[in-house]
Amino acid sequence: MAGMHHHHRHGTDAGGRRLALAIAVNLGLTLAQVAGGLFSGSLALIADALHNLSDAVALLLAWGARRIARRPADGRMTFGYGRAEVIAAFVNLLALLVLGLWLVAEALARLVDPPPVEGWTVVLIAALALVIDTVTALLTRAMARDSLNIRAAFLHNVADALGSVAVIVAGAMVLIWDWRLADPLVTLMVAGWILWQAAAALGPVLRILMLGTPPGPGPEALRARLAGLPGVEEVHHLHLWQIDEHRSSVEAHLVIAPDRWEEAEAITAAARARLREEFGIAHATLQAERPGACSERDRAGGAEAQPSA
Repeated sequence: MAGMHHHHRHGTDAGGRRLALAIAVNLGLTLAQVAGGLFSGSLALIADALHNLSDAVALLLAWGARRIARRPADGRMTFGYGRAEVIAAFVNLLALLVLGLWLVAEALARLVDPPPVEGWTVVLIAALALVIDTVTALLTRAMARDSLNIRAAFLHNVADALGSVAVIVAGAMVLIWDWRLADPLVTLMVAGWILWQAAAALGPVLRILMLGTPPGPGPEALRARLAGLPGVEEVHHLHLWQIDEHRSSVEAHLVIAPDRWEEAEAITAAARARLREEFGIAHATLQAERPGACSERDRAGGAEAQPSA
């Protein structure tokens, strides 16, 4: 057992080093792209730089949030600190949305009056970005299998690589045909990709923060399975929500048949086992009740407060 713990710590340290290297590489690339964009007059290059910066910040937030999330539950956070990763993702997505909208506004202004662009600078720095984005994606690929946050950062790096290809194409068009509109058009493409990614990822994050039901079977499926247990007459006041990315919780009142009341403890234990085995829910708070113990008003209140599937 000790050997297993030692191996896990080593893997965590190795992952932390890869993550730190990926952050450093992205920050260095961001500085180079901003300098190149200002020198060449390319908004597309600056757009790609800001996207790289957002990736570095996302990696940094994910790294910090993962460290916080490992803290055990305590008197202040009885469910633990797992939602630190969700909050980090929420902050990062909001920043991406603001960044994407700013780039759209800047690109539209340049479509009206496209400034001159230094094509060779754009092509060379975008080619460097393509290499670095590929290296960063390789650094985070292994970790992406075990973490939604790191997986999102990995996909961002893949998107950056595609964005760098687009910037190279825009720079080549400026060099070959002096087509200045290529730069703001590519900027709109990069901004659209950022907005699409952020919008797609925001829904699941908000669902967790708003105590929504987890993906998969909803409350009615759980109600039906629990009501099908021998000795259970009715299930009400059922609430199902996500604690964090990996854990869900449920609470419910089980109305026990009068002739089975002496088995109430065994019936609730069987209900917990069913929730764990069939739905993967290990955190369940179940209250056994005699028929008629809960008023109609309490039943209605529980149904109304229940999150929708």
